[in-house]
Amino acid sequence: MTTFTIQPYTKKELALLYFPSATPHVVVNHLMLWIRRCKPIHDALVDQGYRKTTMWLSPCEVRLITEYLGEP
Repeated sequence: MTTFTIQPYTKKELALLYFPSATPHVVVNHLMLWIRRCKPIHDALVDQGYRKTTMWLSPCEVRLITEYLGEP
């Protein structure tokens, strides 16, 4: 098992870590659905400058996601 590293990830890269057996398009939709359903995480990401069209997640945004969802 590898150790998860907080670093910049594309949405697809991070989502594939959470959903390794799903297709890339589906995993991004699943991850974004989890984020939209959790108002505190969504609000925290927006405060950090996150936008729906963002392709890359900053280390700060990745840290927020893992704080709420746990490490993949």
